[in-house]
Amino acid sequence: MKKTVVIDVVGLSASLIGEHTPFLKQWVADKQLSSIEPMLPAVTTAVQSTYVTGKWPTETGIVANGWYDRIDCEIKFWKQSNKLVNGEKIWERARQLDPSFTVSKMFWWYNMYSSADFSVTPRPQYHADGVKAPDCYSHPSDLRDRLQDALGTFPLFNFWGPNANIKSTRWIADASLLVDRWHSPTLTLIYLPHLDYCLQKFGQDLGKISKELHEIDDVLKDLIQHYERQDTEIIILSEYGIANVSKPIHLNRLLREAGLINVRVEQGLELLDAGASRAFAVSDHQVAHIYINDPSCAAQVRSILEKTPGIELILDKAGKQKYHIDHERSGDLVLMADADSWFTYYYWNDDAKAPDYARLVDIHRKPGYDPVEMFMDPANPLIKLKAGYTLIRKKLGFRYLMSVIPLDATLIKGSHGRVGTQPAYHPVFVSSRKGQSSATPIPAVEVYDKIWEALTAEIPQKIA
Repeated sequence: MKKTVVIDVVGLSASLIGEHTPFLKQWVADKQLSSIEPMLPAVTTAVQSTYVTGKWPTETGIVANGWYDRIDCEIKFWKQSNKLVNGEKIWERARQLDPSFTVSKMFWWYNMYSSADFSVTPRPQYHADGVKAPDCYSHPSDLRDRLQDALGTFPLFNFWGPNANIKSTRWIADASLLVDRWHSPTLTLIYLPHLDYCLQKFGQDLGKISKELHEIDDVLKDLIQHYERQDTEIIILSEYGIANVSKPIHLNRLLREAGLINVRVEQGLELLDAGASRAFAVSDHQVAHIYINDPSCAAQVRSILEKTPGIELILDKAGKQKYHIDHERSGDLVLMADADSWFTYYYWNDDAKAPDYARLVDIHRKPGYDPVEMFMDPANPLIKLKAGYTLIRKKLGFRYLMSVIPLDATLIKGSHGRVGTQPAYHPVFVSSRKGQSSATPIPAVEVYDKIWEALTAEIPQKIA
């Protein structure tokens, strides 16, 4: 099979390829830039799962980056087990055709306990004293040690949060090159998250994100030139584009005002009790799942949502089937925001009663996605001093809470997740192989076919 690399440049859209990405602009110039039709939900884990299986969320079960577990009565975000993704993966199919086929998954999601030959994914160490230490998880397990011996500890705190920057993306790229030199996998999947940060913070403001565009361009130059020397088929794609927004919608606050949300008060702070709530929202960018524990309030819930400005779609079972998101993990209703809006997870009405995790980078405990985690509280002029003091306490071995995240959702200027976005903000698809481009947007499920065509380019099609 043909050696192939798929580089996922998160948030990349045609609107961003230009003067601030000189290498990528030149590389794309003699190829046709295609767009991918955004799928619902246009979020990382759902789209990646569709790309590697050729199946919609209805079949993969990945209906968002997180969902409500109706058995555990818990909202779970950013889980890692590949067992969650239903369907045969493209590398499993490839092995049936070529037993010598190998695959490397470099930070693509659902990377733990998969059937990949080589994989690396973010995974901090959680110590008994409460300290979270940067680290990553790999298969084989000693791959992590070899990579960190060569590159230093994976910069977890530069992968997400207020300090997110090019360091994590550069580490992923350099690690991918090392794995290729050591093992030369047939298929390599590389995840480069860098643009996700600036685009959600600042939106499509090229004046504010030009530095980040140049940084990702330099990383792509190194990767592409390496793989061209290896005579490798190269595919550059993205999961979604990010468009400007200005209106956060606090769904859980609306449901709480109607008496549908239940909270527990612990040490004066309010914790959402999903299992005891009659109805609640699990928000993920511009998509939200509404779970209704008490069927008698279903009509009331729908009435509230229909009156809420900024909600473009309210999908019941028939609607979920139409948009390929009808699965047992999905909410009883699935919402899509309009082009200028996005959904928060906020459920408290008084910031003084917000849970302690609200002011932390805490992606697993929050009952929804929180892009505000990329900011330090701009209302506090001493916030950096506070963060520095807390870091000193951490290094001295004291327990600490890095409580620096603001509670102002209006800070977010870019989002994604919806369908119907302008073509300039569609995810992109570019291939070094002729004949893979498309004049019309490529359905997300057909990206799988494009990758398969690249892998089997040198195999007679009757066999492939």
